Amino acid sequence: MSKIEDMCHRYNSLKGSRSNWESHWEETAERVLPRQIGFLGARSDGEKKTQKIFDSRPQIALDRFASVMDSMLTPRQSKWHNLRMTDEALNRQFAVQDWFYRVNNIMHSMRNSPKANFAGQNFERWISMGAFGTGSLFIDFMAGVGLRYRCVNLRDTFFLENHQGIIDSVYRCFKHTARQAAQRWGENKLPERVKKALENPSRQNEFFEFLHVVAPRTDYDSGRADARGKPWASYYLSVPDKMLLAPEGGFTSFPYSIARYVTAPEEVYGRSPAMTALADIKMLNEMSKTDIRAVHKLVDPPILLHDDGILGGGATTIRMQPGGLNPGGVNRNGQAMIQPFGTGARVDINETKMEQRRTAIDDAFLVTLFQILVETPRMTATEALIRAQEKGMLLTPTMGRQQSEALGPQIERELDLLMFHRILPPMPPELVEAGGDYEIVYDSPMSRMARAEELVGVQRTMELLAPFAQINPEVLDVFDPDALARLTAEVSGVPTPVLRSQDAVDKLRQQRAQQTQEAAMVQAAQPLAGAMKDAAQANQLLQGA
Repeated sequence: MSKIEDMCHRYNSLKGSRSNWESHWEETAERVLPRQIGFLGARSDGEKKTQKIFDSRPQIALDRFASVMDSMLTPRQSKWHNLRMTDEALNRQFAVQDWFYRVNNIMHSMRNSPKANFAGQNFERWISMGAFGTGSLFIDFMAGVGLRYRCVNLRDTFFLENHQGIIDSVYRCFKHTARQAAQRWGENKLPERVKKALENPSRQNEFFEFLHVVAPRTDYDSGRADARGKPWASYYLSVPDKMLLAPEGGFTSFPYSIARYVTAPEEVYGRSPAMTALADIKMLNEMSKTDIRAVHKLVDPPILLHDDGILGGGATTIRMQPGGLNPGGVNRNGQAMIQPFGTGARVDINETKMEQRRTAIDDAFLVTLFQILVETPRMTATEALIRAQEKGMLLTPTMGRQQSEALGPQIERELDLLMFHRILPPMPPELVEAGGDYEIVYDSPMSRMARAEELVGVQRTMELLAPFAQINPEVLDVFDPDALARLTAEVSGVPTPVLRSQDAVDKLRQQRAQQTQEAAMVQAAQPLAGAMKDAAQANQLLQGA
């Protein structure tokens, strides 16, 4: 079997083996993310997709979940990661610090450029992860544009893991019209069925399915300059024709950043908060339908009529409009012959149960976790710090997985592209000698929440030692004031440029000590100067006498 046939066979196998997933995703999309319905078959453009939604809380919770992940892990307004060497001795050298500082600024600028489209596509990735458990971001470089990001629909992507449980192969199907395929690959490289459609003007806009495969190269040779010199192979195929559409290509780094919320044993695709709360979501929609019917009956109840044709000679038409006249609606004694049917329904009970379901859904999407500070805005600094610590403890598993599986590969891919296209400044000799071995230090709001425990520990220790310090202030000598101040600034997210370097702090303290010494000398000289002045005046008086 040739390599092309092997990839086509593997794609068909992957496509056929995930029917259970697609059924699950379709059911979730119908109630949480209707715009991505279509896992079980193509849908028509403009088709209505909200028939199964009777309560919008799950959709709102999903949007808030994505907003939380975006603002806590990858905030646009701040630099949410730093780079540094694994060797602490090198990190203290100014040339190394300066290079990493400039590189970090370039990455932040390129990533948040309007042309890169990172903000919108990254948000779509978090949306996909919240709804389906998996979100994929494709990262590439375009001449004249720079870094370019695209969230790939889960419906079109199929994954393979390596022996370590890391996704290393992606099969992505996509559609082009015959005209688009000719523009991309050239008419001569297209399958015969696509060429025939291209020759017919009425079929030029007919869609055909193609496949893009990214997988680790088995014949990798780092010394080569062609595609075999790149560790990741890239193929564009026509699966029905088992035909390669373009020359074999490659990537110097894995071009996908794939986020998975949680995974079950032996499962490649992630499971999402929406899947966790799916039972509550379905129940909430059913309860909303019941609530709508109950309220409708209360507001516009069924009418009970007397069966002897009292209304105008057997007429059963009742005028319900304001000011409507209904002859025969009362008997001679003034007793009503028409009355509404009271069902005795307790809508308030249903509302209470529905609110319980909404709360459970909010919990699954982490919404309630971030409402604490909003609901209690007048907390003291200590209370806010403890709340942040609690949030950090609850979010650490989610944060750690996204940093290792999604954000780490994304940063490595960005660095590789910027280095390959010579956007980054040259490495200093110290880094070249060390082989450029670096590590990623995350500095997002969620990372700082996870570190809030450090400040809580310091604060509690200070409170416990305060009574002892009144007796003997020397108990506080165990603390390094400079280290404590820098730790507080780091965990609190104070920007590094506003902090003085250690050399600047030492110089400032020397100046302050010198000024204090000069002031003390002046103060000590004042009594002596006064005594000398008095002695001189006394001498003048004696000489005058």
